[in-house]
Amino acid sequence: MSAMSEATRASGERMAALYGRQAVDRLPRLEFSIWTTALARWCREGLPFGWGDILPPGAPVDESSLPEEVAPEMSPALREHFHFDPIPMHHLSVGSGGCEAPLYPAYEPCVVESLGAHEIIQDVSGRHLRVFAGRRHGFMPEYVRHPVRGRRDWEEEVKPRLAPEAPGRWQRFDREIQAARQAREQGLMLRQSLIGGYMFLRVLIGPEDLLYTFYDDPELIHDMMRQWMRLMDYSVAKVQAELDLDELYLDEDICYNHGLLISPAMFEQFLLRYYQQVVGAARRRQKGKLYFQVDTDGYAVPAIPLYLKCGMDVMTPFEVAGGNDLLAIAEDYPDLILIGGIDKRVLAEGRSAIAEHLRRVVPPLVRQGGFVPMCDHGVPDDVSYRNYLYYRELMCELDH
Repeated sequence: MSAMSEATRASGERMAALYGRQAVDRLPRLEFSIWTTALARWCREGLPFGWGDILPPGAPVDESSLPEEVAPEMSPALREHFHFDPIPMHHLSVGSGGCEAPLYPAYEPCVVESLGAHEIIQDVSGRHLRVFAGRRHGFMPEYVRHPVRGRRDWEEEVKPRLAPEAPGRWQRFDREIQAARQAREQGLMLRQSLIGGYMFLRVLIGPEDLLYTFYDDPELIHDMMRQWMRLMDYSVAKVQAELDLDELYLDEDICYNHGLLISPAMFEQFLLRYYQQVVGAARRRQKGKLYFQVDTDGYAVPAIPLYLKCGMDVMTPFEVAGGNDLLAIAEDYPDLILIGGIDKRVLAEGRSAIAEHLRRVVPPLVRQGGFVPMCDHGVPDDVSYRNYLYYRELMCELDH
């Protein structure tokens, strides 16, 4: 077995052991992501390799066509330089979405209207966005229109795009299953992504109009969630008919810096039963343990008891700027696996701030277990190369 194969297997086994609350030699060494603009800065500040080493073979290396973020575990050069593990989980997303609604066919991205320095575009979810002319990344667009503005839009235009049995939805299925089998043979855990119910509704209706719709047309919301449930359950069952999964991963983003974007009562009325049915059915279909992870930005503490009712085992990324205190959360929820919680803002402040933060947070959670330290979101470009390198070196001293 090659050194890389051994490292990959060790990474998957370490994560599985941590999830199972078994002893580990050290914590998994992973990162949320690194902004491409941060990597460009680090290249100027002494990172000893360039884009051709950082990006996968064949990827464009001119900065105008780079991705917004890079997962360092996927880059051999970054992984070795910053002491990361190979990625421990193989990610399946066929049929069940992620941050976007899994529409089939998706809407055709196009320019709807040109407005001089700006333009209105349509994205794959059917939203109309006001953006800078010719630019798609590096700023927050203005959302002008969402595809579901009432029952007619839903029933005639959007719901048919969520049919689970649509043959075209599964064009990549055999390839994804084959890749997942190979990943399992290499020792990786298998994770399937699902778009969260709140994320699904927000994408299709819009965050503000959604709040009105909860009151004005609750049956529309339930019809949309029934269709969400059918598609998620069908997608997970289709995968589980071929192989067992280790984790369901819910892309949700239901919180902001003061807590939930909807009330707990709304959660329990419009989301809870559908989550319980999808997660419960998935767990009944397989023999081994199936973990359930929820990903939400913002202040997540008020969401924790709600998702525990849904069967949640793991949560991420616990943004410190949103008010999350990992030590307090770990004390209140000792059985919850915590991923994230390292304040990315501190990395821009220098060595003393980095050391103070890591020494306060990491050792107690190493002792408690069930913790995977990562930055609480993508590493931004106000972090210098020297600061980030120091952060990684100190983390490797503290993580065991």
